[in-house]
Amino acid sequence: MDDFLRLSADTARFTYGAPRAFAFGDGGGLLWFLRSTGPTDALDSLWVLDTATGAETRLADPRELCPGGPPGPGPDARPHAGSGTAPGGLPVAERRLRERIRLVAAGIGSYALSGDGRSAVFALHGRLYRVAAGAAGPPEEVPVAGPVFDPRPDADGSRTAYVTGDALHLAPGGRISPDDGARWGIAEFAAAEELGRSRGHWWSPDGQTLLAARVDESALQRRWFTDPAHPELPAEDFAYPEAGGPNADVQLWVLGTSGTRVRVDWDAGAYPYVSDAGWATGDAASAAAAAGTAAGEILLTVHDRLQRTVLLLRADPATGRTRELSRTQHPRWVDPMVPGTPARLPDGRMLTAADTPGGAARGLAVDGVPLTGDGIQVRRAAGVHGGRLLVEAGLRDPSEQQVLLLDPETGAATPLADGPGVNSVLADAGTLLLTHADADGIRRTVRTPDGREFTPADLSQPLPYRVAPVLERVTEHGVPTALVLPRGHVPGRRLPVLVDAYGGPGYQDVSAEPRRWQAKQWWADRGFAVVTTDNRGTPYVSPAFTHAVYRGFSGVTLEDQVAALHALGARHPDLDLGRVGVRGWSYGGYLSALAVLRRPDVFHAASAGAAPTDFRHYDTAYTERYLGLPQEDPGVYERDALIPDAPKLTRPLLLTTGLADDNVHPSHTLRLSRALTDAGRPHRLLALPGVTHMTPGGTREKVMALELEFFREVLG
Repeated sequence: MDDFLRLSADTARFTYGAPRAFAFGDGGGLLWFLRSTGPTDALDSLWVLDTATGAETRLADPRELCPGGPPGPGPDARPHAGSGTAPGGLPVAERRLRERIRLVAAGIGSYALSGDGRSAVFALHGRLYRVAAGAAGPPEEVPVAGPVFDPRPDADGSRTAYVTGDALHLAPGGRISPDDGARWGIAEFAAAEELGRSRGHWWSPDGQTLLAARVDESALQRRWFTDPAHPELPAEDFAYPEAGGPNADVQLWVLGTSGTRVRVDWDAGAYPYVSDAGWATGDAASAAAAAGTAAGEILLTVHDRLQRTVLLLRADPATGRTRELSRTQHPRWVDPMVPGTPARLPDGRMLTAADTPGGAARGLAVDGVPLTGDGIQVRRAAGVHGGRLLVEAGLRDPSEQQVLLLDPETGAATPLADGPGVNSVLADAGTLLLTHADADGIRRTVRTPDGREFTPADLSQPLPYRVAPVLERVTEHGVPTALVLPRGHVPGRRLPVLVDAYGGPGYQDVSAEPRRWQAKQWWADRGFAVVTTDNRGTPYVSPAFTHAVYRGFSGVTLEDQVAALHALGARHPDLDLGRVGVRGWSYGGYLSALAVLRRPDVFHAASAGAAPTDFRHYDTAYTERYLGLPQEDPGVYERDALIPDAPKLTRPLLLTTGLADDNVHPSHTLRLSRALTDAGRPHRLLALPGVTHMTPGGTREKVMALELEFFREVLG
C-alpha cells in the first residue's frame, strides 16, 4: 500500500483519536464521551468534561482494566460457533451490534449513564464496570453471571441491567427475564440495521421496573458462515428476516424487580416493527403530567410492515394497555429520516414529521398543524432549547446542514449555527455541544448557558487533503453531483472517469463532511476525474426526490447516474466519457454491477463490492419499505435483480465480498458469479475470508489498491 492507504488503514479512516458518543449528564454539568489516545490508537477510553471548567478527566482506560487484553476487531474477528464470545473477547451479540451501528473502534465501545448522569456503566471484553464522575480510584468491576452485553444502570446507578446468554439480568441480583426460549433485552436484526433502534431494555425513572423487548426468532430462516481460512472451526449461524418471509416476533414487557410481569398490548400483527420505546422522562414526563396521564408512562413508536403508517403509543405500565397519541401516514412509505419524531412537547402537544404539499420539503407539525414550509428541509428534531424547538435542517444546498431554533407557535426560524458546512447539535438543560464540519476539518464547541465555551480535544490524524469538490445540481431533477480532479490538474488534459457513489436510500454521498472526500481525492490523484452523484432515492433533497424509487431501484438509479454523467461531461470537457469506470460497496456495489450489465455503452468497467444482487434475499424492513412484498409484486423484484442480466456482461467486472458479511451475505456475490460462469462470461472474484461488511482492519485500503490495478489495466 502507498502512504495514504497505509495512513488511512492505521487511523481507521482518520477516526481514531476523535471524540465520539457524546452524552450530557448532571443537568448539563458533565459531558461524557469516548476517545482514544491518538490517531493510531484503536482503544477508546471513557472521558468526562466538566462544563464549569472545561477540564477533561479520563475515567476508564481499557489498557489499565485489561492489561494485555484481547485486540480490537480485525479481519479475523469472527466468533467461534457455539461460544458466547468472539476471539477478540467480544460477546457475539456485541460483535453483531457493532456491525449494525458500523462501529470500528475497540476498547470501550459504548457506555450508559445513570438517571442523574453522574455515573456510567460499560462492558469491556464481556466484563461489567461502573464508574462515577469525580471518582478517585479506578472503575469498579461488578460481578456478573456471564459475558455482558448492553449494560444499563438504574436512576441512581445502584443496579445495572445487562444481557448475557440472551437473558436479562440484574447486578446485584440475578436473572429477571423468564426462561422461555426467546431472546430478552436485545434489538432484533431489523430494528438495529434498518429502524434505528439498537437497544432492547429500559429502566423506569424510579428504578423499580424494566421495559424489555422479548424477541422470538424461531420462525426465521438461519443463515450460515464458514471460514475457508479456518476449516477446523464449525460454521456460525444467525437468524435473518428475508424479504417476503417472517419477521421476528417482538413483544414488550414490563418486568418488575419484585417478579411482576406485564405485557404491553398493541396490535403487533398490524404494527410489527418497534422503532423506538422507553419511559417518559424529563420534558416528556412533564408533558405526561400536563396531559393528565399516569406518572412513569411508556412511549413506543410502531410501524406497519410496509411502513406506510407510524403510530406513537402511550402505554400504562400497570396494565399494559396502550392509547394512540399520533398517527403519521404516507401512501408510499413514512420516511425514517427525521429522528426525534414523533415526540411529545413539554406542553403535551405532539410533534410529528410532515411533508409539505407536493413533497417539496420534509417539515414538522404540531398537533397536526404544519409548522414549517418549503424553505426548510428538517433532518432531525434535537429537543427544546430556551422554549423553542432545536432542529437540524437544510436551508441551502443539500450538501450543507444548519442548526435552527423554531418557534413552536409560528414556525419562525432563528439560525443557531448556519456557517457553510455541516452543523449538528446536542443539548441538555441549556448547555449545547455544537459540531461544525467543512473542508478544513471538524470542530466541536461546548457552549454553556452563561456564554462560556470549551473545545473537547480532538487527537485524530489531521486530514491529509483539503478537498473542495465542484458541487453542481444537474438534470431536470436537480440531482446533486460532485467532481474531484487531481491536485494540480492542467486544463485540457483528458481524464478517465471514475464514478464513485452509493446511490441508495438512507445515505447521502454529496456532503460537506470532509472525511468522506479523502479517499476520493486519492483516486483523483491516481489520474481519474472522480464523479459522485446522489441520484433520486437518496435523502435530503426533498421527500418527492427520495420517494422516486418506490417500487423500483434499478430504473431511477441508473437513469439518474447516466444523465448526471452526461451533464457533467458536457460542462467539463476534460472528462473522457469513452473511459468510465464505476465502483461502490453495498448498494454502491449493486449500482456498479448494474451499470456495466445494463449500460455497457456508458460504463466500461466496474468494481462491485458487497452487492445485493437479488433483493428477494435481502432483509424485510429495508427491502419491503421500497419494493413491497415479493409475493404481491414479483415483477418489481425480478426487474431489480442482477442475476438474469449475467449473460449480457461484456465489460470487465471485479466482484468483491467479505465471507463474514452478515448484512449483504456473500451468497449475493457468489450467486452472480455462478450465473456469470454458467453464461461463459469472464469476470474476477475477490472473496475475503473473515471480512465483514465494514471491511475493518485495513481491508478496505487493501481492496482499493487492488481496484486501482484493475482500473488501470482495463481503462488504460
